Amino acid sequence: MTRLANGEAEISRHKSNNEVFGKDASTDDVNGNTLPDVSSKKAGQQKEMTFQDVYNQDLDDEDDDSDWEPLQKNVELVKWFCTNCTMVNLGDVNCDICGEHRESGILRHGFLASPLLPDSGLTEIDSDIRERHKDTGSQDSASNGSTAVGFDERMLLHSEIQLTSHPHPERPDRIRAIAASLATAGIFPGRCYPIPAREITREELQMVHSLEHVEAVDLTGHMFTSYFTPDTYANEHSARAARLAAGLCADLASAIVSGRTKNGFALVRPPGHHAGIKQAMGFCLHNNAAVAALAAQVSGAKKVLIVDWDVHHGNGTQEIFEQNKSVLYISLHRHEGGKFYPGTGAADEVGTMGAEGYCVNVPWSRGGVGDNDYVFAFQHVVLPIASAFAPDFTIISAGFDAARGDPLGCCDVTPAGYAKMTDMLTDLSGGKLLVILEGGYNLRSISSSATSVIKVLLGESPGCELDNTSPSRSGLQTVLEVLKIQSNYWPVLASNFTKLQSQARMHSIENKRKQIEKKRRAVTPMWWKWGRKGLLYHFLNGQNRHAHVKRKGV
Repeated sequence: MTRLANGEAEISRHKSNNEVFGKDASTDDVNGNTLPDVSSKKAGQQKEMTFQDVYNQDLDDEDDDSDWEPLQKNVELVKWFCTNCTMVNLGDVNCDICGEHRESGILRHGFLASPLLPDSGLTEIDSDIRERHKDTGSQDSASNGSTAVGFDERMLLHSEIQLTSHPHPERPDRIRAIAASLATAGIFPGRCYPIPAREITREELQMVHSLEHVEAVDLTGHMFTSYFTPDTYANEHSARAARLAAGLCADLASAIVSGRTKNGFALVRPPGHHAGIKQAMGFCLHNNAAVAALAAQVSGAKKVLIVDWDVHHGNGTQEIFEQNKSVLYISLHRHEGGKFYPGTGAADEVGTMGAEGYCVNVPWSRGGVGDNDYVFAFQHVVLPIASAFAPDFTIISAGFDAARGDPLGCCDVTPAGYAKMTDMLTDLSGGKLLVILEGGYNLRSISSSATSVIKVLLGESPGCELDNTSPSRSGLQTVLEVLKIQSNYWPVLASNFTKLQSQARMHSIENKRKQIEKKRRAVTPMWWKWGRKGLLYHFLNGQNRHAHVKRKGV
């Protein structure tokens, strides 16, 4: 029996029951004579029946449901992976984790595409946003040459070939989504200009990495698929992609230092800040930031600042420069006592061999760290040290995996927070600033954050004031720990450390006072003290106090 037939059968049965219980149930014979109202008699009998009797009564043949089939059939759940966050889903069209639609247009329009609807072009609201961005770009046409972007589609060929149970988070879609966002907003191409891509030379790479490391990466170009570590893959195109990424970063650094462009954004992959002198790890093959720093020095920059806000510590960058006083490395990252990958980056890792103080680590003790803690650390640690260092060139290792919604970082930094941090660094080194993409694995988060950062490079305001920020308790403790250690090398921090110590002490005293007050109030319920029995309470309380004094006198 079909679904429709089932429905008709149900309607027929309800009609039959209505006739049984109805009041006007008389019938006529063929001659028009009224026959005895048998149905009415049945109705009278039925009124005295219980529901159980009605349920158990014999139905007519037309009410026989022996051939009835269930309306709902078993539906096979389809397993799919979210394009935005890579999380696995079953059945539903929207991701259970991030809410992204299974067929969203994020790879065509970036974060401007609707997250909840399938890709059918931009919505009317998104189109308005795109037109507004394009209008802004036309107004700034005179400054089109101020910001350069490094990008090459051949970096998309670096991908994991081996089939696994889950998509690799470091995937080509990361830079696809950012490029789509910039194109949709009319920023690139448009307000920013491209630089030609070239592969870094072996000689340039050996300024950063050992010859064995360079040869090991190059060797992967002759293999269909390979792995440096269980999570660091390569295919036959990966070595070239890594050389292109490093080459773009080096050329952007040289162009900025020489004054051919004001600032730049390296939209590159694979990322680099975990790659050390001798090893590839953490999705990274060559250290792009280190290559850019040395290229800047070759072009005339004596002192280079690297600020790394990726949620993971840049252990490779620290290893490369930990004995170098001409490069100051500052990293803000999740650490959790060494339990968070890669486990390095404690506050007491400050540099070695006479370069103590030139590695500055701000190790967050928990996840969920947001804008307030980051901006607070910038105000009291990053900017004072960076200003005292007075760099000629500034690099941001811009991982966006501390962004809200990232499946690996699990922190809470917003696009406005990234824009604010970028803006705070633009006054250093005369505005000579290069932003290099590192991590970030939620496509909507990285594309919106990267777009906000590039807008600041183009001279736009961050759009959100985060000057008067209050850190979390754990954030304040982390900053105090860093100030205590780094004030041994940077005297400018002493005043900040003393002031924040005093604030922390007052904050602690205030918290203790509140806790004591809370406990005191909890001893006797307020409703008992001041309710209808208030008089009785005070009487009994007075009697107890009087008895206590009397016993004390005895």
